[in-house]
Amino acid sequence: MKWTTQAAFSIGAGALAFSLTGMAQAQTAANEVTGAGATFPAPLYSKWAAEYNKATGVRVNYQSVGSGAGIRQIDAKTVAFGASDMPLTDEQLNTKGQIQFPTVIGGVVPVVNIRGIQPGQLRLNGQLLGDIYLGKIKRWDDAAIKALNPNLPLPAADIAPVRRADGSGTTFLFTNYLSKVNAEWKTKVGEGTAVNWPVGAGGKGNEGVAAFVGRLPNSIGYVEYSYVKQNKMTFAMLQNAAGQFVAPDDTAFKAAAAGADWARSYFQILTNQAGREAWPITGATFIIMHKVQDKPAEAAAALRFFDWAYRSGDAMATELDYVPMPPAVKESVIRLWQAQLKDTAGRPIAFR
Repeated sequence: MKWTTQAAFSIGAGALAFSLTGMAQAQTAANEVTGAGATFPAPLYSKWAAEYNKATGVRVNYQSVGSGAGIRQIDAKTVAFGASDMPLTDEQLNTKGQIQFPTVIGGVVPVVNIRGIQPGQLRLNGQLLGDIYLGKIKRWDDAAIKALNPNLPLPAADIAPVRRADGSGTTFLFTNYLSKVNAEWKTKVGEGTAVNWPVGAGGKGNEGVAAFVGRLPNSIGYVEYSYVKQNKMTFAMLQNAAGQFVAPDDTAFKAAAAGADWARSYFQILTNQAGREAWPITGATFIIMHKVQDKPAEAAAALRFFDWAYRSGDAMATELDYVPMPPAVKESVIRLWQAQLKDTAGRPIAFR
């Protein structure tokens, strides 16, 4: 009997320890959220995370590692959410047992480092941009560039193209656009988060490309617009599908997003859209999560963060020249969470 009592006590203590460990893990999950992926929205996610921490005490740890890495990490379930600027198709999501939803819209912008050239002075179109990255146009004083910029003092210097070295949703948007406007690019290179670049030096993340262009004379690169603003970079004007040369800003991104049919699907690609004011390399950025959540407390904490961002983050997004999602889209996303995100027992993830 004595042995039985001790055994019962040992088992009870073990169960208590297990229970306390589980409670501690749940508490940690509620107070800390980890996500990884796109560098495109990283400035905004960083701002949101800081303000959310001030408001709630919850820490959001976002790893700005590129869309390709973000997709791999959410597939492996090493993070609560992945982030990508390349939307997955509905078929891909169904196969993986995942959902995706948009957070904001922004623009990918060509940037240059040419002595004497100021922001917005250089004009480019998709054909020229593709030919530069194909290695067909090699110098800034090429006749094709001068034809669009007859009064600009372009140097007799070699062009130094810079592109992403990592798997990137920004690269997807850039190469998707080039595939729509440059037939040779579409045939020889195509689109994707990573492509076989004909020319160019690689930088890691939007941060790396911005830094590379900033220190390399006569270079050209492409980055999300908030990096242009943060680093005071020289951007190029781009000719859009309506034939207009436009500057990147939230008005141009809104114009490009006007035709998106979010009610049909969240798989929306917004490059080369119609409209006189539309910025031609516009895109939404997306969050990816598993439908069945092995760690429901962690999933709930992630949803609370994005729910807060939808309700309280628009001004911060606008300040950084991202375009907030329309209210109807936010409402549809919340309905998606409520309908499709469940724990392993089939219970909805409670986030409010």
